[in-house]
Amino acid sequence: MAEPEIRYCTTADGVSIAYYTMGEGYPLVVTSTVLWSNLRLQRFREYHRSRSGQGLGRGLQVVRYDARGTGLSDRNTLDFSMDARLRDLQALGERLKLTRFAIFGIGNGESTAIAYAADHPERVSHMIIASPYARAADYREMLRGWESLSDASDGRWEQYTLTLANADLGFADSDWARRLASRYRESMTPESVRAFYEAEEHIDVTPLLPRVAVPTLVMASANPARLHGRELASKIPDARLVTVPDDLRWSDERTRIVEEFLGVKRDVPGAPPTDSSSSQDRKTSAFRTILFTDIVGHTEMMQRLGDARGRDVLREHERITRETLKQHGGAEVKTMGDGFMASFGSVTSALECAIGLQRAFAAWNDGRAQQAAPLRVRVGLNAGEPIEEDGDLFGATVILASRICAQAAAGEILVPEPVRHLLSGKSFAFSDRGEFAMKGFDDAVRLYDVRWREDG
Repeated sequence: MAEPEIRYCTTADGVSIAYYTMGEGYPLVVTSTVLWSNLRLQRFREYHRSRSGQGLGRGLQVVRYDARGTGLSDRNTLDFSMDARLRDLQALGERLKLTRFAIFGIGNGESTAIAYAADHPERVSHMIIASPYARAADYREMLRGWESLSDASDGRWEQYTLTLANADLGFADSDWARRLASRYRESMTPESVRAFYEAEEHIDVTPLLPRVAVPTLVMASANPARLHGRELASKIPDARLVTVPDDLRWSDERTRIVEEFLGVKRDVPGAPPTDSSSSQDRKTSAFRTILFTDIVGHTEMMQRLGDARGRDVLREHERITRETLKQHGGAEVKTMGDGFMASFGSVTSALECAIGLQRAFAAWNDGRAQQAAPLRVRVGLNAGEPIEEDGDLFGATVILASRICAQAAAGEILVPEPVRHLLSGKSFAFSDRGEFAMKGFDDAVRLYDVRWREDG
């Protein structure tokens, strides 16, 4: 396979970014791993790690690039913030005139893919996440302590890179580990490694997950000790989860999974992936009302209380929610840890359940006047005909319900204007909150706050 030509584009803040394209077909942008990003190293990993030698690229135009400060890109910067990473990606899209493409986040590039997909649903058709994590804390756990060597990277740079290379290869090939360590040293400097870890401490795209409005494939480790992928998939409205062996090597099976998800028409060069909602395994369900809940300030609460006490509060949240859903005939679709998604056959029952939830949480908080972490929950509803698959619900109806929930404040219930009309003549009271622009939707949505308090 011929080596692709390295080219360059320039970011809005003047940084030169190295990239290449390989193959012909629908564009698939692989976000830079940032740490140890090196186009020469990535070519090896992408196209020669599988036993057959066939990697991604058949029926696709694969686009890869080095993040600023790494590999073949401009090395005179130590800015590895999320804003900087998104500027790199934005410059690449503009240079290649990519109006719509699939995005693939792997390693440290996953957070960049998630942030871009959340903010640009009109440009991203599909998202693939591999070895997933959303927060630096999850990444540190996945590294199992190897990143601590960065503290000594100045004085023992060669030892540091050699140890990491051996760990990456499972301590199975010392000769190749030496070559890999050499490429690591070509990719970054001790200063840039330290700057990367410092920037990574501040990156957490977890709040963006409910905003992702594109079909998403999460490739999670089959290792039961690594649950990050499953947790991440549960927070993305239109995500499907597959488990793969806990192995850094790319494989033919992973290629098959990705290509099947994208549904690329190989006999038509450049044809876009098929819409995952048109799969024969999916069907349009009956008219339903979708309810989303979300704990406001969940992350801060967990940090303040610690894992054990925080988990106790979450159990109360789960108990109250499930009991209230049962009382009103709601069907739990899934839980995202700090929130729920549920469906109802009746719009009236859905809103009565939302009011019941807020009153139950208010009573729980009032009964614990000295409680260090009251449960402050927001609720959003929408109605329509979602797509059903394997007990989960997908599509624009679900995505908009999630977006509406995100607009609510603690203790609020928000519904869109069509839902309010469906409830005409009922005994509910509403306050007009005005129109809101929702990511991924062309028209603004007028929202109404439901007045649920006994005195309101």
